[in-house]
This record gives sequence, structure tokens and C-alpha cells, in this order.
Amino acid sequence: MQLKISTWNVNSVRFRIDLVARFIKTTRPDILCLQETKCPDDKFPHKRFKRLGYEHTALNGQKGYHGVGVLSRLPFDFISIRVFCGKSDSRHISVKLGERAGLRDPITLHNLYVPAGGDVPDPSTNEKFSHKLAFLDEMRECLELIPGRHERAILLGDLNVAPLEHDVWNHKQLLDVVSHTPIECDKLIAAQTRASWIDTLRTFVPEPTKLFTWWSYRSPDWATADKGRRLDHIWVSPALADRVARIKVSKEARGWKRPSDHAPVTTVLDVQ
Repeated sequence: MQLKISTWNVNSVRFRIDLVARFIKTTRPDILCLQETKCPDDKFPHKRFKRLGYEHTALNGQKGYHGVGVLSRLPFDFISIRVFCGKSDSRHISVKLGERAGLRDPITLHNLYVPAGGDVPDPSTNEKFSHKLAFLDEMRECLELIPGRHERAILLGDLNVAPLEHDVWNHKQLLDVVSHTPIECDKLIAAQTRASWIDTLRTFVPEPTKLFTWWSYRSPDWATADKGRRLDHIWVSPALADRVARIKVSKEARGWKRPSDHAPVTTVLDVQ
């Protein structure tokens, strides 16, 4: 059995629902994880997604900001939400797929939207950056995000950090830019290492090849300049390490009319 999972910071699910439908029709993921849905749960476009084949939804949304959701063709066994940093700001949702989805061994999936952190990389003067650093610290210590030795688990989403040198268009120029500062990179890598998460994108596209999933709205010639960053990630637990068949960044979606500044990222796993 193959399981195709996509993650996308869509930057408003209602505003970009036609783009989401276009992506679904071309990629046909079994599970679609969205971030920055900017939509309260009771306003989510359920009917449109059901017409597209997604009968099962797990949502953690709010009006105007943040928000995460999991849309699935397969039923869930369990849904949970975790609050980080004592803020109910809709940044996490988790689902478990098991027997109802036809899996012999269950898979837990965490969908995360890490705070962007503002523009100034100084926690003493920028509360948003301070919040981001605290969130990354809590990710490292959160037992729910540390899979057991044989547990099949996936952590994905917009983690808002480009941790490696070749995850940005120019490492030296961006060392003082939020999303690639050393303190953020160290904290994200610490969270990954603590739980033995495997970075699937860099497994398939190892450094020094540059790899991006985000291109700023501020660059009108984004495709030509290609000044991107890898902010979107798909990690798997060691129990799934040999089950990842392929990875794709759908860069073309960044060039659609009125796009998100993020591109969807898709993985395919061979599971039982």
C-alpha cells in the first residue's frame, strides 16, 4: 500500500480554495496537511473538500490567523491538539491512522505551524521572535513529539526555519535574517535530533544541492532570482525511514495566479 501525503502553507484556505483544488487534481494526495488556513472550523469549506474526495477532516483553526488542518481520504482512529507556549493559537493538530485506514501498524501524523518570528532576530526587543524560540524549545521537550523506538510517526508542516547552509539562497547574507539565524537553526535541529526524526527532503536531495519551498512575495521576479528558503519539512521516525519512496516540491504552484508564497511538498511512503 502506498500512502501519498502533501503539506502546504496555503496562506488562507478559503481565498485559495481553487488553487488547492487544482493541486489536488494534479497530485491526488491521500492526505493533505494545510497550515495558515486562517479560518475558524465552522467556516471551513467542508463541502468543497468532500466533492474532491476528502471525507475526513481534522481541524484546529481560528479567525484570520494561523490554523492547521488535515484532509484525508482515509478515516482517522484518533485526533488530538496540543497547545504550545500556553497560547491557543492553532498551531498543531495530530491524527492517527490505523486499522480503519487499512494499516496493519498505525501511523501518527503531526501537522505543525511554527511561528514566523517577525523581522528582528532579537528576543529581548521582538516578542514574536521570543515566542518562536520558546516554541522550538517546547518542540524539543514535548513527549508527544518524541516517537517510541518502534513507533511509525511523521512530523511535517511549515516549521519556518531553514536549518542547513544550502536551505537558503545565500547562507552568509541570511545569517542575521529570521528563519536562518544560528539560534533558530540550532533549536530546530535539536528538536529533530532529540526525537531521532529523519529529514526526508535532505535524504533524497542531500547537500550541497540547494533546496527551497518558499519564495518571498517581495520578489516580483522570484522564479528568475530563485532566492528561496526551505521552510517546509517532512520528517519521519526511524521506523519509517526505509518506507519513503519519493519526495517532490511542487514549485510550479508558486507561479499560479495569486499563489501562496510556499510550494506544496509531497512524500510517498510504502506502508502496510
